[in-house]
Amino acid sequence: MKKIEVYDPAMCCSTGVCGNDVDPKIVQFASDLSWLAQQGASVERFNLAQQPAAFGENSLVREALKTLGNECLPLVLIDGAIATRSIYPTREQLALLAGVEEESSACCSDDSEKSEECCGGEKSEGCCS
Repeated sequence: MKKIEVYDPAMCCSTGVCGNDVDPKIVQFASDLSWLAQQGASVERFNLAQQPAAFGENSLVREALKTLGNECLPLVLIDGAIATRSIYPTREQLALLAGVEEESSACCSDDSEKSEECCGGEKSEGCCS
C-alpha cells in the first residue's frame, strides 16, 4: 500500500478542524484521509505550526517552500513524490493517487451513461476516466 504524507500550512490544530470558522474542505479532507487509512494506506500529516522540523527534514518539501513559499501548501506526497500542491485533493483524487478502489467505483462501469451521470455530466480525470 502507498505511503501518503500531507504537509499542511500553519493551522491551530493538527487537522485544522477546530475553531469557530472551519473550512468545510478541510473537514472533508480529514474524513477522506481517515477513510484512506481504513483502506490500508499509511497516512501521516504534518502541520507547519506544530511540526516545523518535519518540513525542514524532507528535501522535496523544503525545496518547494524555498521556491514557491507557503502558497505551495498543502503538499501531498505519495511514496515520497509530490502528488499535489496548493490544494486539498478530493476523496476520488486521493483514491486514484493511492491506488485504492473507491466504494462508489461502481458508478464508473462500462455503462457510459451511468459513468457520465456519476461524474457530474462529463467524464474527467480521476472520475471514470
